[in-house]
Amino acid sequence: MNFDSFQSSLSSPEPPAALNVYLRALWYDGNGNWQKAHELVQDIEDKTAARLHAYLHRKEGDAWNANYWYNKADTRMPGYSLQKEWEELVKELLA
Repeated sequence: MNFDSFQSSLSSPEPPAALNVYLRALWYDGNGNWQKAHELVQDIEDKTAARLHAYLHRKEGDAWNANYWYNKADTRMPGYSLQKEWEELVKELLA
């Protein structure tokens, strides 16, 4: 799957079955279901989940919590749009 097909899949009622948990979370977020995306990654204890968790809290508007998760992921909060961050995350995880 590439980025364009991932983005096209957002018009489906469910994410593609072959997606890993990280891409499923981004799929649900891209489909407007922040809560489901958060539920999928909140209990996973690795840097990828921390990075997605950070993005989700940034999107939520909770900068303090987002920074906590960016630190756990060994990265910093980006200074660009949430849409660009979402696209970068999807592309990285599809690679």
